[in-house]
Amino acid sequence: MDRVPVLKIGDTLLVSIQVDMEDQTALQLQDDLAERIVATGCHGVIIDITALDIVDSFVGRTLSSIAAISKVLDADTVVVGMRPAVAITLVELGLSLQGIRTALNVERGMELLARGRGDGLPLPFDSDEDELTATP
Repeated sequence: MDRVPVLKIGDTLLVSIQVDMEDQTALQLQDDLAERIVATGCHGVIIDITALDIVDSFVGRTLSSIAAISKVLDADTVVVGMRPAVAITLVELGLSLQGIRTALNVERGMELLARGRGDGLPLPFDSDEDELTATP
């Protein structure tokens, strides 16, 4: 059985799934991640699924469970790198992935977590209307 590495970057745990997510691998990731959240005190989790071509219903439910467990342990979860085919499959399976926010890539995921913690980082495409309005 392959184990998915969990890396600590600042106040965030980064999970980059580079293996086929079999049921046992997904369950092991859930346990490993919960332990690392408690051990490190991190408040954010980014799960990079860029390498996944397919996400079945069990893996989708496990991702939702991971987000719920993380939230109970005071950590927010962002899934990044979702391919269009994976998104379509999840919607067709009726999996809403409650509690999971998504971002296109790791950088945007980090920004999303930082905003959620109140670090004041703006979204890449946020604009301040006051700057756009000309005053006479």
